[in-house]
Amino acid sequence: MSNSRGRGLQANALGTFDTVVMAVAGSAPAYSLAATTAVLVGAVGLASPAALLWCAIPMLGIALAFSYLGRIDVNAGASYSWVGRTLHPFLGFVSGWALVVSATIFMVAGSLPAGSMTLSLFDADLGDDVALSTVVGAAWFLVMLAVVLGGARLTVRAQLLMSGIELAILLLFAVLALFHTGNARAFDWSWLGFSHFDGVSGFASGALIAAFYYWGWDVTSNLSEETRNSRRTTGLAGLIGVGIVFALFEVFTIAVNVILSSDQIAANDANVLAVLGAEIAPGWGGRLLIVAVMLSTIATLETTLIQVTRSLFAMGRDRTMPAALGKVHRTWNTPYVAITVVGAVALVMFVASNALGSVGEILSDAIAAIGLQIAVYYGLAGLAVVVAYRRMLFRSAGNFLLGGVWPLLGAVFMFWIFVESLSELSGAAIAIGVGGLAIGLIPMLWYWKQGSDYYRPAKLDAAHTVEADFVPDDHVTAQAQAYEGLPTDF
Repeated sequence: MSNSRGRGLQANALGTFDTVVMAVAGSAPAYSLAATTAVLVGAVGLASPAALLWCAIPMLGIALAFSYLGRIDVNAGASYSWVGRTLHPFLGFVSGWALVVSATIFMVAGSLPAGSMTLSLFDADLGDDVALSTVVGAAWFLVMLAVVLGGARLTVRAQLLMSGIELAILLLFAVLALFHTGNARAFDWSWLGFSHFDGVSGFASGALIAAFYYWGWDVTSNLSEETRNSRRTTGLAGLIGVGIVFALFEVFTIAVNVILSSDQIAANDANVLAVLGAEIAPGWGGRLLIVAVMLSTIATLETTLIQVTRSLFAMGRDRTMPAALGKVHRTWNTPYVAITVVGAVALVMFVASNALGSVGEILSDAIAAIGLQIAVYYGLAGLAVVVAYRRMLFRSAGNFLLGGVWPLLGAVFMFWIFVESLSELSGAAIAIGVGGLAIGLIPMLWYWKQGSDYYRPAKLDAAHTVEADFVPDDHVTAQAQAYEGLPTDF
C-alpha cells in the first residue's frame, strides 16, 4: 500500500500539470458560463465583464492565501486545518463544514444540468424532461463517484480527457468570436469600468454572482497530500487556474455582450452558450458548445466530490466527525467511507428533488445560499494567512503584499459579499445558507466534548516552520514520498 507511513492517501500521485488541470476543472468554465451568464447580464447588463474583472482581484488574494498556507501545512482538509490552527478550532471546523455543505448541495445542482445537456444532444425537447434528466444526471454522478473511488491517478486521467476537450472547444470558439461579423453591438472599453453599474448596490449584486463563477479552484489544496512537492505545487496551480478561467470568462462574457442581443440572452437564460455557438457557427456551433458544457459539468462533479470527501476524510482522521470517515481503502488509497456516505446523501437529494416540487424550489434557493458558505471559508482563509505569517510580513515587500495585504483585502471582500447576500437573498435561501452552517455546530460541540486533539492544536506559525525543498517531478525520492502527505509541524 502506497504511503503506509503517512496518512493513507496516495502520495505523489499528481504532478504540476495535473494539478493545474484540476484547478481549471474545479471552476468549470463552460458550465459557469452557461449557467450564470444570463443571470449576471440580467443583474448588471453591459457591466458583466467589469463584475468578473473586479471580483477576480480579491479572488486572487484568496488564492494567494491558500498558496502561502499550503506551504506550511499540508493537509487534505485545507482551510479546515489552517483556520483551526491560526484563528480558532471552532472557526476551523465551521470553515470545513461550510465547504462540505456547499459542495454537497452543488453536486445535486450540477448533476441535473449534466443529465439535461446529455439528453439535449439527441433531442432538444428531451433536455426539458426533469425526470429523465434526473436519471441521466444520477448516472453521470455514479460514474464520477466510481472514478473518484478508484484513486487520484484515475481521477486526473478522466479529468485530462474531459477538461482537455472542453478547453479545446472553448478556445476554438474564442478565436472564431474574434472574426464574427454581424454583431448586435460594438465592443466598448467602458464595459470593464464602473460606469455601467447602478451604484454600489448594483456592483454588489454583480460581485455576488461573479464570485460563483470562480469557486472550485481550491480543489488543489484538498489534493495536497496526493501531490508531488505540494507545498509549492498546489498553491501555484490554484493561482494559474484562477488566471486561466478569468481569461475564458472575460472573453466569452464580452462575446455574449457583442454578438447576442438582450432579447436573445433573456430568452435563453439556461442555454446562452449554445445560442452563442449557433450564432458564431450556424448548424454545428451550438451543439459543440453543448458538448463543452456537458463535459464541464461532469468534470466539476468530480472535483467537487474530491473537495467534500477529502474534507470529510480530514475531519474523520482528526475525530471531529465519525472516525470511519477517515478510513482509506487498502488498494485504491481513497477515503472510501466518506465517498460512499456523500454518494448516498446526494442520491437521496436527487430523488427528493424529483419527487417533490417543493423540494425543487428549496434546492433553487439552496444554490443561491451556497454563496454564503463559500464566502465564509474563503474569508476565514484570508484572515488565517495574515495570522500565520504575522512575524514575517515585514521581512520583505513580497510577504507584506502577497501574504498580507492582498489576502486580507480578499477576506474583507468575501465578508462584504456575505453581508450583502443577506439583503439580496430570499428568506428560504438565508435559512438554508446560515442554517446549513448552524447544523455543523452539533458535531462540532459533540466531538469537542469528546476531547478530539483537533481542539488542542499546535499553532501554525510560518516563522517556526521550515519549508520543504523543491524536488523536480521526475526526481522524487523514497524519502520525499514518505515525507509528502505528512503535516509540517504537528
